Amino acid sequence: MAYSFIRFRAPGESGTRAGLVSGHHVLPLEQRIDDVVAGWRDIEARCDALAADAGGHGWLNYDDVEVLAPVEPRQVIQAGANYRTHVIDLSLAHRPADDPRSEEQIAEETAAMMDKRAAEGLAYFFIGLPTAIASAADELVLPGYSRKHDWELELAAVIGTEAFRLSPEEALDHVFGYTMVNDITTRDLVFRKDMPEIGTDWYRAKNAPGFLPTGPLLLPAKFVDDPQDLKVTLKLNGETMQDESTSDMIFTVAQLVSQASQNMPLLPGDLVLTGSPAGNGAHWGRLLRDGDVMEGSISGLGTQIVRCRDEGTS
Repeated sequence: MAYSFIRFRAPGESGTRAGLVSGHHVLPLEQRIDDVVAGWRDIEARCDALAADAGGHGWLNYDDVEVLAPVEPRQVIQAGANYRTHVIDLSLAHRPADDPRSEEQIAEETAAMMDKRAAEGLAYFFIGLPTAIASAADELVLPGYSRKHDWELELAAVIGTEAFRLSPEEALDHVFGYTMVNDITTRDLVFRKDMPEIGTDWYRAKNAPGFLPTGPLLLPAKFVDDPQDLKVTLKLNGETMQDESTSDMIFTVAQLVSQASQNMPLLPGDLVLTGSPAGNGAHWGRLLRDGDVMEGSISGLGTQIVRCRDEGTS
């Protein structure tokens, strides 16, 4: 029987706990979520047994607890431009006005470039800040310094044991499980027009408070048959904007974890974001506004409901 974990606050309590989720029931655990992840090999069998008794003595109703972001990572590693269709869309959206090539030609050349990159190249990584993490139900305050905030729903691998200079074949053995992250991006801050030789500015474009809605669930990897066969869906005010399989990734989860581990040790509880599929706001010509509601889901990882509010409004 599949089960997952949350980090939550019970009614009338100020502290946070880890909880085992089975069906619509939550069992408070003695361990913190960090201890669950790092000590998984020692407690896995007990969690299996507890989940089989879902709804018994000591279990809470999921709707009666405040669900928080399921992890508190020390490091957030993010992969960019990792979905084939998304990269093609970006190539078309950012084509120079005087580019003589047809859309079909650009798409074909971009696809050929991605094939070469997948065979010979490396994933593109950047660093996110843990302070940007919010829960899957927190309100997203859209900073007033821009009106070009965008969504990017993606699968995130949660590291279970220290991972350093792993091969792709070893990588998934170091993944505790998976959660969902919406990597909010301020589009007009991505490129530094005043410093074109430097390129992108991910610090300013992605790390505002609440710009990483995470969770609600943390699903152990043993319940995911294939991380390259999950459906990623984001709806904006009920309209589907992103609807893609993780099979469209250029670099697999195993390759991403392996490559990310080459430069720095990945630690238990760390997040490795795997990129976002096609269908963000830049593609649709429709960015986030006051009052928008984003509903995100990934197979087995629950649902995020994030409401947007312009800074300065209530």
